Parts: sequence; C-alpha cells; structure tokens
Amino acid sequence: WTGVLLEDSQVAVRDEAVGVIRALDDRGILHSIASRNDFDTAMAKLREFDLHEFFIHPQINWGTKSTSIGRIAETINIGTDTLAFIDDQPFERDEVLSVFPEVQCYDVEDMARIVDRPEMMPRFVSDESRHRRTMMQAEITRSQVEESFDGAQDEFLASLEMQLDIYPARERDLERAEELTLRTNQLNTTGRTYSYAELDKFRTSDDYHVLVARLRDKYGSYGTIGLALVEKREQEWWIRLLLMSCRVMNRGIGGVIITHIRQLARDAGVQLFADMVMNDRNRMMYMTYKFNHFREIGQSEDVTIFENDLSRIPPYPSYLRITS
Repeated sequence: WTGVLLEDSQVAVRDEAVGVIRALDDRGILHSIASRNDFDTAMAKLREFDLHEFFIHPQINWGTKSTSIGRIAETINIGTDTLAFIDDQPFERDEVLSVFPEVQCYDVEDMARIVDRPEMMPRFVSDESRHRRTMMQAEITRSQVEESFDGAQDEFLASLEMQLDIYPARERDLERAEELTLRTNQLNTTGRTYSYAELDKFRTSDDYHVLVARLRDKYGSYGTIGLALVEKREQEWWIRLLLMSCRVMNRGIGGVIITHIRQLARDAGVQLFADMVMNDRNRMMYMTYKFNHFREIGQSEDVTIFENDLSRIPPYPSYLRITS
C-alpha cells in the first residue's frame, strides 16, 4: 500500500499490486511479508483488503527485514536463493542484500513489470502449481496440530489418516515431475534434473521405471511429493534418482518409496543398486539409504554407489494406507 499505516489508517493498496499478487499466485509462486510494522494492525488492514490469505508465514515486526526473510526461508524450508524481495526503500533492499546477496531485490516502482520477468515465468504451470498456496496453508494447519498433539509421533501420524499412492508416471504427471527435479534440492539423492521430454522417454522405455508418489490426509492433498527413476538391467536395477518434497520430510515417505522399489526388485529377481551424489544439503537422503539397508560399495568421481540387501524388507508403516 501507499503511505505509512501507523500514521494514516486510510492507506490505499497500489493499483498494480493486487493484480501482480494474483498473477504470481496463479503460477505457484508463494508470497510472504517482511515488514516493519505492528502485526495485528497490518494483518487487520490486509483482511480489510481481502489479501491476507495470499501470504504464508508473514513476518511483521520491528526487526530487520533480512532477519524476517531468513525466518521465512527457514519456516517454509526453502533456499534463500529462491526468494525475491520488493521494497520501496533502497536502504531496506541494501540491508537484505548485505545478508543475502543471492536474493533478487526489486524497487516497488518495477512492480507492474515483475510478472513479465523470465525468473517469474515457470516453464509449466500445473494444477498443483496453482494450488501450492492452499497446500502450504494446509501444511501450516498440520504443523499447528502437531505442536499441540499430546502423544507419540506414530500416534500423530496415524491421526492424519494418510493415503499414499505410488504408481508409474503418466504423461499428465510429467510437468510436475520435471518441476520436482528443478525445485527439490534437500531431499534429493543426486541433484540431477530431467526435462519433460527426457522423463517421457524414460516413461515409455522398457528399461526404466519412472515412479511418482502422491500423498493426502484429512487436511487435504500434498500433491505429487515423490519421484523415483530406476534403470532396469538384466540382472540389476539402479536407482538413478530419488527425491521428495520437503513438505513430507517427517512423514517417512522416503523409506516407504524405497520399500516399494525393493519389493519390485526382489520380485524381479535382480540386485538393487543406487547412485548418491553427496552435497551439504542432502545428508538426510544419505541417511535414508543407510536406514533402508543400503551399503556403500564404491565411488565413481562424485557418485557414491550403494548396494541393497533385499533379504530384509520391512512391512509398510501402520500409519499409512498405501496403494501401488
């Protein structure tokens, strides 16, 4: 809005702002707030303008805006290199850049042109992209329920009534699958990216499994949250990529997808191997492999090679309903 809210309660929304917010939201680009203001006063004004629902984890306080941006990134669990910051004060933009030089900063006078910038134009806008905000808001509700839940973790997970579907990718799944390879950095075993065309080639080949996983619970859908690319050779299978959305980090989904692949490999009578490209962000995936009976057997340049023990495949966890 224009003006200073605490000095003039009749501030007006900038004409171009609402259109930009809605356009980017439709593309699956999330919004939050890093503002120096009184939280209750600012949120009341956003509700008056019917804009409050567009903002995830708003940080409205009297601290530095870089601190608020860091808290937003941590809470949503995304890298600061995926963030853009718009502000009408050069000082505020410089302060953010001094802490997070990787953040894209824009003057508010450039707001109307932001929607046309290449970095704001996703290659695909899938149905899941359009619902990213509502899925994130459902996750906020889950987190609030979990914080107040009085019981063991397995009991909380059971209370969610989760349904996990694991199945071979269909053509209509490939836009989201490509998006996952581009966006998912932490829960990703190799960091490799694949285009729609590459994934479609794998999908239609007898030499590969392209598996996707979708999750939902009583609070709503998480959407497509997992992807696995398995190369099938005559006597051995190789997991070339395994990744999951950070939104399911604490749901045990990685182990379940691995169990599914292990069952398929065992039934096919083959050995199971996996690639792992270690970095400073994906150690949890390394531990996921280790917990699921993979052992390191070699190294090829930056790729760690694992082999799986298919003689010890656990049952699926009781807190999940699974279809495959």
